[in-house]
Amino acid sequence: MKYTPFKLIGANRPSNIICICDHASNLVPNFWSKNGLGIRKSEMGRHIAYDLGAKRLTKKLSRLLNGPAILSNFSRLVIDPNRGLNDPTLIMKLYDGTIIPENREVNEVEKSRRVNGYYKPYHNIIQNVINSRKLPIIISIHSFTPKLKNGHQRPWDIGVLHTIDRRLSSDLLIELRKDKSLCIGDNLPYSGDLPGDTLDQHCIPSNHLHALIELRNDLLVNEMLINHWASYLASKILKVVKHSTTKRI
Repeated sequence: MKYTPFKLIGANRPSNIICICDHASNLVPNFWSKNGLGIRKSEMGRHIAYDLGAKRLTKKLSRLLNGPAILSNFSRLVIDPNRGLNDPTLIMKLYDGTIIPENREVNEVEKSRRVNGYYKPYHNIIQNVINSRKLPIIISIHSFTPKLKNGHQRPWDIGVLHTIDRRLSSDLLIELRKDKSLCIGDNLPYSGDLPGDTLDQHCIPSNHLHALIELRNDLLVNEMLINHWASYLASKILKVVKHSTTKRI
């Protein structure tokens, strides 16, 4: 089967709610080099390479929402699709204590190869799907590690990250916080307002409703948990989409 840097699922589903997963895969294409990125297989299984559990969650969530899903098909360590092209962390040389040998001296030729081979095709398919829907609503799914190597424990179960446009994220935060058993972060464990990232590229200029949802990855360790969170989030998203304002910023 021919390699593609993205996977499009449910293209014919009718909903205008589009799910995307920027960090779905830890794949380093096998034609890259015999050493991959030069780090151990165990490191490629960590959150530094991809968002654990996010791919399966996105696929199940999109099915429940009856809309399409777009998944990256390369590791964020190859190139991070959720960064602007001028962001210094576009190609990470060091991530949470791990040096990425093949990224230490990436020149402009190699950067262009990764941009044209992985980054742009992924973003092009996102835009194509968005263009195929009337009044598209974009839901970006990520997961985060409970603790960075030298960081504090992160108590949040779910984080709702947002850009300058908080129309949908604010409604989603209100809805999620009705459940007092959950610890919900507002732009935590980090800010979602990153110039040039996926939502900034595809939603802000066109004024599309959008939200980025982060789940702590220890909540996504098996199929039962993933099914639970997919059903839970689908019900919340459908509720807030129904009542969310479409007023221009």
